[in-house]
Amino acid sequence: MPRYFFEIAYNGTNYAGWQSQANATGVQTVVEHALTKLLRSEIKIVGSGRTDTGVHCTQQFFHADIEKPFKKQDLLHRLNSFLPRDIAIRSIHTVAPDASARYSARERTYEYHITLLKDPMVIGLALHYFKPVNIQTMNKAAALLCGEHDFECFSKVKTDVNHFLCTIKRASWKQAGNTLVFTISANRFLRGMVRAIVGTLLDVGTGKISMNEFKSIINSKDRKKAGANVDPHGLYLVRVNYPKSIFID
Repeated sequence: MPRYFFEIAYNGTNYAGWQSQANATGVQTVVEHALTKLLRSEIKIVGSGRTDTGVHCTQQFFHADIEKPFKKQDLLHRLNSFLPRDIAIRSIHTVAPDASARYSARERTYEYHITLLKDPMVIGLALHYFKPVNIQTMNKAAALLCGEHDFECFSKVKTDVNHFLCTIKRASWKQAGNTLVFTISANRFLRGMVRAIVGTLLDVGTGKISMNEFKSIINSKDRKKAGANVDPHGLYLVRVNYPKSIFID
């Protein structure tokens, strides 16, 4: 049966994250319902990973096995007409039958957006953080995250992973006027990891914890020693990379 990758973007405000859930609406449920209706056959999809409640996404992928032939541009148009305004399908690609949106991914990139100025235009899209921070110090701390480490200190306590090792390839802050953006790329992320990292780096930036204390937190593997999770509405999944060889068209 042919397998397809769908590229998707969404505003996560109205959703309990990506994953289908019994007591709340996930983006996955909405998309499966749309595909099932349009193709008149039950379609199940597998996403590149989970996002938490309220987290946004500018690029994510999911795969689906679809037996019934269809024209990609036609289905793309129909899907975007059928889906709510806060979910969009960007592209559809035919991929190798064993390609997985989740397991074939080589790298994922997140951004966290902060506004230092109270701004009604970014409500629900960026965290308003009113304390002054030192960007240079936060970047020095962020550099310590790069490489392969055990990041249990930044993971949610109740999680079903086999290990906490992640390889972070890039982690840095940029400032443009009153906007701060933290960008982080890794081979995998733990549940709640990026929000915990951002919360802890803000503690470094305000002087609440020192650079040496930040190093100790990483080595401790203790979630209680790290900073608080920042709010989800400033977090964006922005890119998922795959090997080119899995794409047929």
